Amino acid sequence: MTVFSPVDIDELREVVAAALAADEPLELVAGGSKRDLGRPLQTPHTLDLTRFAGIRSYEPSELVLTVAAATPLATIAAALAENAQILAFEPPDWRRLLGSTDTTPTLGGALACNLSGPRRIKAGAARDHFLGFRAVSGRGEIFKAGGKVVKNVTGYDLPKLMAGSYGTLAALEEVTVKVLPAPEQVATVALCGLDPAAAIGKMGHALASAHDVSAAAYLPAGAPPVTAEPVVALRLKGPEPSVVFRCQRLLAELALGSDAAVLDREAALDFWQSVRDVEPFAALPDRVVWRISVAPARGAEIGMAIARALDALWYLDWGGGLVWAAVADAEDGSAEIVRAAIRGTDGQGRGHATLIRGPAALRQMVPVFEPQPAALAALGQRIKEAFDPHHILNPGRMAERSR
Repeated sequence: MTVFSPVDIDELREVVAAALAADEPLELVAGGSKRDLGRPLQTPHTLDLTRFAGIRSYEPSELVLTVAAATPLATIAAALAENAQILAFEPPDWRRLLGSTDTTPTLGGALACNLSGPRRIKAGAARDHFLGFRAVSGRGEIFKAGGKVVKNVTGYDLPKLMAGSYGTLAALEEVTVKVLPAPEQVATVALCGLDPAAAIGKMGHALASAHDVSAAAYLPAGAPPVTAEPVVALRLKGPEPSVVFRCQRLLAELALGSDAAVLDREAALDFWQSVRDVEPFAALPDRVVWRISVAPARGAEIGMAIARALDALWYLDWGGGLVWAAVADAEDGSAEIVRAAIRGTDGQGRGHATLIRGPAALRQMVPVFEPQPAALAALGQRIKEAFDPHHILNPGRMAERSR
């Protein structure tokens, strides 16, 4: 296998063009932390993007940051911290979950996979903060889209198309994102002893209230790290007097029927990092891990349905809209049971399940991403053909190759 490491966008274009001419596909790799997401690849060459690193433009007053796509998230976080700013979509670090602790998460990787943490319910997904980029398509052409200002409306919103494409449309060379001020104060209200149905009700109430809850999660009893009783966690941020007042109001409105407390700062930081990075399941390497996105009101219902049918552990993020499930390995990773739980007893339920962690053979055998209706799959194929007609970039990463 040949590894190509271009140093600038012209060399990047030449590498892609040469691969296109030889009809020899490339696997795109930057930090490598998400290499085991999606279907496994078998390509003759690797396109190493690690040299595209560094901050190219940062305007704290404008809340806009432009970096080379393979810039480590740790480098970005440090630069933003100097100006009391953050990446609002709270990109997760799944290295322990995926067994890739010797790798480096990058901003380009987070955007390419559209990964967002607990703050998604308030701040939006990674794609909502993706303003612009420069890249090389599978046609061997340099192109750019979006811009370097927050209010950009020129042309098609291609950054949103690139977000979640897993490197199958283009090799990102430069990305621009919107950043936000870091909160002055953060607090977490914990409600203990609630059953799943009651937990969904409490989270729904909190998120619909005027208290500006920025994250809501539920860990059932026995979910790792082992909890003596189930817990609902609600995160608040903002100026300190406002946070204190809103904590008091939430406790007054929601504490009935549960033991309640306000976590101290260190305990809260550890808790939300654990939820964000799926740490509860990182210590269970023999289990297959599914990420299930549904309507928030159905999260507990689906978690309990999976646990009844399987040897499974689960917890909720995004106010119930994100179900994490770790199931004992089965021949198909329990894919049919997991997806049947989403459809529900009437077969009409909507949502999608993604196989996040599993052996390469399993990820080759079952659909890693939710199978799409024929019309939507055809649209996705037309988009792929427009950007990478010869399937040079990460072929088969998201779906089995059609040729």
